[in-house]
Amino acid sequence: MEVNENKKSVLVVGGGIAGIQASLDLANKGIKVFLVEKEPSIGGNMAKLDKTFPTNDCSLCILAPKMNECNSNENIDIISYSEVINVRKNKNKFAVEIKKKSRFIDEFRCNGCGKCAEICPVDLPNEFDLNLSKRKAVYKPFPQSVPNVFRIDKRGIPPCVDSCPSSVNVQGYIALISKKKFKEAYELILKSMPFPGICGRICHRPCESKCSRSEYDQPLSIAYLKRFVADYFYNNFDLDEITLKNKSQKKEKKVAIIGSGPAGLTCAYFLAKMGYNVTVFEKLGIPGGMLATGIPEYRLPRTVLNKEIELIKNIGVIIKYNLEFGKDFDLEYLKKENYRAVFIGIGAHKPIPLRIPGEDLDGVFPALSFLKSVNLKKNVKIGKRVVIIGGGNAAIDSARSAIRIGADEVIVLYRRSKKEMPAIKTEVKAAEEEGIKFIFLGAPIEIIGNDNKVSGIKYIRMRLGKPDESGRRRPIPIKYSERILEVDNVITAIGQKPDISKILKDSELIFSERDTFLINPLTFETNIPGVFAGGDAVTGPATAIEAIAAGKKAAFSINQFLERKKPIIEYQLDENLKRENIVFTEIEKKVRKEMPLLKREKRISTFLEVEKGYSMENAVAEAERCMNCGGCSSCGLCETVCEANAINYSMKDKIIELKVDACILATGFDTGNKKALEEYGYGKIKNVIRAIEFERILSASGPTNGALKRPSDGKIPEKIAFIQCVGSRDERISYYCSSVCCMHATKEAILAYEHNPEIQTFIFYTDLRAVGKGFQDYIKKAQNNYNVCYIRSRPGKIFEKNGKIIIRFEDTMKNVTEEMALDMVVLCEVMFPMSQNVELAEIFGIKVDKGNFFIPPYELFYPVDTENPGVFSCGFCNNPQDIPESVIQASASAARVSEYIFKVKV
Repeated sequence: MEVNENKKSVLVVGGGIAGIQASLDLANKGIKVFLVEKEPSIGGNMAKLDKTFPTNDCSLCILAPKMNECNSNENIDIISYSEVINVRKNKNKFAVEIKKKSRFIDEFRCNGCGKCAEICPVDLPNEFDLNLSKRKAVYKPFPQSVPNVFRIDKRGIPPCVDSCPSSVNVQGYIALISKKKFKEAYELILKSMPFPGICGRICHRPCESKCSRSEYDQPLSIAYLKRFVADYFYNNFDLDEITLKNKSQKKEKKVAIIGSGPAGLTCAYFLAKMGYNVTVFEKLGIPGGMLATGIPEYRLPRTVLNKEIELIKNIGVIIKYNLEFGKDFDLEYLKKENYRAVFIGIGAHKPIPLRIPGEDLDGVFPALSFLKSVNLKKNVKIGKRVVIIGGGNAAIDSARSAIRIGADEVIVLYRRSKKEMPAIKTEVKAAEEEGIKFIFLGAPIEIIGNDNKVSGIKYIRMRLGKPDESGRRRPIPIKYSERILEVDNVITAIGQKPDISKILKDSELIFSERDTFLINPLTFETNIPGVFAGGDAVTGPATAIEAIAAGKKAAFSINQFLERKKPIIEYQLDENLKRENIVFTEIEKKVRKEMPLLKREKRISTFLEVEKGYSMENAVAEAERCMNCGGCSSCGLCETVCEANAINYSMKDKIIELKVDACILATGFDTGNKKALEEYGYGKIKNVIRAIEFERILSASGPTNGALKRPSDGKIPEKIAFIQCVGSRDERISYYCSSVCCMHATKEAILAYEHNPEIQTFIFYTDLRAVGKGFQDYIKKAQNNYNVCYIRSRPGKIFEKNGKIIIRFEDTMKNVTEEMALDMVVLCEVMFPMSQNVELAEIFGIKVDKGNFFIPPYELFYPVDTENPGVFSCGFCNNPQDIPESVIQASASAARVSEYIFKVKV
């Protein structure tokens, strides 16, 4: 935006008809104009109108040529989707700072072809149609938009993504599922983590607890949808069909991963994608860590686990088995083998003892040892009655496994209440369905034996006190409440920690008191440079998704280390989604789809998977429940079709600095005063709509393509009422008359008749404002030729009855109270200056009145001036006025600017 300093220039704020006219008048005088518009397109409210009063001509047929003239005029620079944030006056010049918001599309590259919108899977409420229709997340406001450039509606990180430890693009893959793009959804998940099938089954689902949909009915079944996508891919495609080409050039540097659990395998996956030579060293003869040994097959089938490990091996990761860290190799060995970096993800497999008498008796099993034996198909013998001590996932997995291998009765003993149980709630429910019993508020104090074999367990009843450091209420023993249960086996599941017994002797690594590795929490690096750690080995027992997140972040830190770059200390680049950015329109309540389950009889006698998975129909229906609260889902589809390479997800807002000789404010008006509308049933009673919404319904480019239909059911209305002065001339809301409503309602009533000559329209008015040339004739024409009836009245109540809208009103001509049944009610609401006028007034050094209109110093002689010389205003921001008046004021302001900057009288 280079400006000839000798050439005069003007800033025009607001791209409605007033701003457009003022800009054209100035540009045609040879003055440089910077037209700043806060929306993605100029056009303002006039662009939303179907027809204009009083000629009933097509609104856009008049406006669009003006918009295009602005766009093509070499003296006008349109700065759209921007806001003025600061103005400084120095002598006769204004230094202006403008914040140009990110479109995430390059304006100079975009050719407006619209292919991005065609492929976009995200449907959002269309603000241009007053949310009566949908648009895509990548869009332009209306077909004739100027500039002819699309915008991506990114509102921040959705709560589901923000709450996911691995930042999986939840909204993205769900949007793709809703459009049956299952392969693309699967590949999108793989950008964030390599285990969609695993996490879709075993994740504790922190995303679902934050889902915006839960404010209306129920959160989305996010995990089940992830699982569906993985299962669909594995059933219909081969792994070599995944579009997972390494973008990074192959690197010679070697990285060692110790442990093939979720943390280690994830770290290996991302490093391999970056081009590194990655080798995983595994203690056991099988990969997977806790995924393979700690989670039963009825939750995680081995076919799914093996398939996703195969994917990791397919991108070049080598796994070496039966090699234990500290016993078969150490860090010195890895260094000699030229490994440039090491990630330690050995998990936490060492059980924490109960420290009660009888713990060493035969028949007492640590949960992980028991589950490992079961999962590796070893012969596990248990008695008829088994007690599980603990309330976490390992306890529930042990209980459900015990019932499957022959126990007649399984009891879970937990020292707190059911509410405090850390286990996944759906797993607890499934255990109850399978006949597992629970004793809450009970803590073991002794395991009783006979001939060195378990015969019973003594426990004491507990009560809950104040919360402890975990946030849960502390269990307190109740005196003299001991009880004894006769049992054959006890399985302990009160926690575990890393087994570092073989590492300590020859290692410089530093550990915590809990035997966990001490690391830099931002980089995952240990006290030894180049040696990193993550997962349960660092945190202690946690969840699979948390281990996956640690492996992922560590991989990026390792890359920074090997490339000798600064460590990554911030993994989240976008702002979190703010609640005020979520567009909550009317949402139809839909309960989430239930997961079909294996019948109980089959469940307790087999390790077949209990949750059978969604059908395609249920998956799509569930995905369609997503509110798309983050706007753009960052799925990347638009990038694949944009031949101009205009998409730029990382685009940032920028500041534009200008120097101009004068400024014109033409900020227009807004509607939608909630208090005024709710009084007449808007938002509660169906088919009570706003006048601007009715205008969009009438428009050929509107939500119904110009067909006059009711929004609720698509029926053609036979009787319509217009209620005037909704919020106008009401000291509680707006003290002034909006000026244009009487003629606007008359125009809309005429247009309604033209759509359907059988229609009856009624205009409920306080008094009619028909003060212009031909206005009274226009009203008479509506009465005589278009079946419009005017009723001088005071509407008192609106309610529904038998599918009709009932207006109870006082007819002030007859002094009687009557009721009328209608099919649709249109509220002609107060129009008010933009709320930003208050801020703009402060920025430009001018004043507003109590209605937020700009105040001219001498309204009689200089109606478009302000008290700050060089700053002018025009249009509705000065006072209520119609389009012709706004155009007149716009030309007047352009003339006053010319006088001001050239010091002459026009």
